[in-house]
Amino acid sequence: CGGTVGAIFTCPLEVIKTRLQSSKLAFRAVYYPQVQLGTISGEGMVRPTSVSPGLFSVLKSILEKEGPRSLFRGLGPNLVGVAPSRAVYFACYSKAKERFNGIFVPNSNIVHICSAGSAAFITNSLMNPIWMVKTRMQLERKVRGSKPMNALQCARYVYQTEGIRGFYRGLTASYAGISETIICFAIYESLKKHLKEVQLPPSPPNGTERNSKNFFGLMFAAAVSKGCASCIAYPHEVIRTRLREEGTKYKAFIQTARLVAREEGYLAFYRGLFAQLIRQIPNTAIVLSTYELIVYLLEDHAK
Repeated sequence: CGGTVGAIFTCPLEVIKTRLQSSKLAFRAVYYPQVQLGTISGEGMVRPTSVSPGLFSVLKSILEKEGPRSLFRGLGPNLVGVAPSRAVYFACYSKAKERFNGIFVPNSNIVHICSAGSAAFITNSLMNPIWMVKTRMQLERKVRGSKPMNALQCARYVYQTEGIRGFYRGLTASYAGISETIICFAIYESLKKHLKEVQLPPSPPNGTERNSKNFFGLMFAAAVSKGCASCIAYPHEVIRTRLREEGTKYKAFIQTARLVAREEGYLAFYRGLFAQLIRQIPNTAIVLSTYELIVYLLEDHAK
């Protein structure tokens, strides 16, 4: 339920982030005066360059040209996929953690890394078709008043034009994005272990103060871990969006990375990062802390 509500409220930020990552983003031309010494006239020349629009520029453009409803493009596939993806991920993570605890030192960093990586691999493989349709819908630009494709129409169009393989575009970038999940959970588990070591003084029998303190501590740990992981592994998101674009020159992960670096510079790999941080950090903090709370309540009930 929390993931569904979060998906609805953060959908506009995700649309803006995807548009910023796209190669079809309309760059704004900026002209800098540049004095050319030694010319006959002695006049200054004009040196053009291009600047990527910011979050608010893209928001304004969508509202003016497409209308407020376009800020919720792709919400349908997101709502369909968010609950199953979370369920699959946490089920795989818990199961993998049990297995790896029997192989490595229990609850060590290597256990958390392997568990997170395994869960992310399975989840990405299963859910990629849904996320592919969502990205296509978010990238679709329609003039105000026209009727855009819905999720089923978009899925049918992808199948007719690209076949089954079309639903798995960007999967290699999603696999590269497993590094973000691994980094996030490695930091999160380390912070969680530290929080357990720094115990509060004995509280009243009901334990309300301690439980609330632990809950907010876990939210903080989740926010910090997700923020660090997003900043480190963000380039894969830009590459994934480019691979999912329709009719573009981007064909493979390495080829796309080289093209973006050569044509737009390394800063292009971080386009939309601010929107991603605003969207993901509170969302992840709520999801992970809620997950920990549910696990705690189930264990307490079992006792």
